[in-house]
Amino acid sequence: MTKSNRSLTEEQIKCFETNGYLIVRGLFNSAHLAEIEETFEEMSHTVVPGYFEPVLNDESADPLKRYPRVMHPHRFNETAKKYMLHTPVMDVLADLYGEEALAAQSMFYYKPPGSRGQALHQDNFYLQVDPGNCIAAWTAVDPADEQNGGLLIVPKTSDYEIVCPELADENESFTTHYVKPPKEEKAIPVVMDKGDVLFFNGNLIHGSYRNKTNDRFRRAFICHYANASATHINAHYRPLFKADGTTIDLEVSTDGGPCGVSFEVLYPH
Repeated sequence: MTKSNRSLTEEQIKCFETNGYLIVRGLFNSAHLAEIEETFEEMSHTVVPGYFEPVLNDESADPLKRYPRVMHPHRFNETAKKYMLHTPVMDVLADLYGEEALAAQSMFYYKPPGSRGQALHQDNFYLQVDPGNCIAAWTAVDPADEQNGGLLIVPKTSDYEIVCPELADENESFTTHYVKPPKEEKAIPVVMDKGDVLFFNGNLIHGSYRNKTNDRFRRAFICHYANASATHINAHYRPLFKADGTTIDLEVSTDGGPCGVSFEVLYPH
């Protein structure tokens, strides 16, 4: 890949390699965002068994009962599939990987006011991409900050080994896993505007704040990718997709890594 046909500068690539993450501003324009917003607003009033199961008449105190995350919407919605394979995103990923990227997963988070965040964790604990690593592309559909549940990242933990999670605080996290950062590093907030995309390495420790606002959603479209030279991935992320939409199957990862023979089946983010 020559410098002339790269999407990223050498400085941006070096930043990702050093810190484990990179923000690319405005990678989705207003038309892209409007289509995503319309698609998932319509979806929010439906039930898709196995992928999106809101309690439409929910009267509980947990807003995530009414607005849970949508898992793998690309498997049943063409708009989600299109934006999982969004050309500007795939081009950035090719620069970061130094080779073609394969799309493995899509998700949509509504994160309504009052909803819990997600404890610090590592994505490749779940995806098990090997050899290589997964990369997340986290797109802000709403502005994201410390108040409405924006992301937390622990810089320079992309070379930190995958570790066995501890039990998270269920009062603050809707998922059960928690990875404690190394003593010398601290989690910092990521402030993003609509259309910005945060790319981060699968070993990077990250999570999110609780949405402490009364009137602001923190919607996000999040996808995970594998490098084309990878041979194995967790079964829950197959099939994968090339940039042109054709499918490809990697072998199923069977090595449970540091935590036993098999990983607990929990999707990241």
